[in-house]
Amino acid sequence: MSPLFTPLKPVAPALRTVLGIACFVLFFLGWGIATYGGFVKPLFLASPGDTLTAGIALFREFGFAEDIAVTVWRVFAGFAMAAALAVPLGILMGAFKPVEAFFEAFVSFARYLPASAFIPLLILWAGVGELQKILVIFIGSVFQLVIMVTVIVSGIRTDLVEAAYTLGAKRDGVVLRVLLPASAPQIFEALRLVLGWAWTYVIVAELVGASRGIGHMIIDAQRFLDTGQMIFGIFIIGVIGLITDLLFRALNARLFPWAKGR
Repeated sequence: MSPLFTPLKPVAPALRTVLGIACFVLFFLGWGIATYGGFVKPLFLASPGDTLTAGIALFREFGFAEDIAVTVWRVFAGFAMAAALAVPLGILMGAFKPVEAFFEAFVSFARYLPASAFIPLLILWAGVGELQKILVIFIGSVFQLVIMVTVIVSGIRTDLVEAAYTLGAKRDGVVLRVLLPASAPQIFEALRLVLGWAWTYVIVAELVGASRGIGHMIIDAQRFLDTGQMIFGIFIIGVIGLITDLLFRALNARLFPWAKGR
């Protein structure tokens, strides 16, 4: 067996970068073969070149940069609201079992409710402005994040807590000096994952009553059967998500160096 495929063996950073780039190269190669080779009609899938041309036209003629800025603002506003509520609540639920017993059933119930189902109600409550779209992202993110943070905190090794009590720590000290430092790297990873889900909700939110945004642009492109613009919009979301993901990873390593060995 190749040493590269040893279970759980880390990959060198340089090799990881090469493999990641190779995956993208194969993706674009397959896309090019399918379109330039005539296997798929342009009506159903624009070629890489046509997609790039459509993207340049979006920036030059249709103010796509503003659409991107509006969508990014909506995502981070809704996500920040969700994190501000979910992280403290999840920590309390994970640390204190009575709090978990009180909230767990409701949160488990609410996290199965699709955020898109709330759009008609949110339009009635908040209109079709920015608040409605931000609330869709908030609802789609907050309950998932509460559960993830709760599981992370409640999974901290009990021997660490017992050792803290043995050394004279009080309840608040155990939470602030043991549970939070031990769980913070994984909570940061949960935030990274849920932010990815928030991007799926913003497109749903922008399908109704939006005059700007990436989702609005994609719907407009669909009316004119412009697959190049649609694919470019989707591609931009992926690029922003990848950049955000890398930033989260770098911040996690910088803020929580004690977790590198995990």
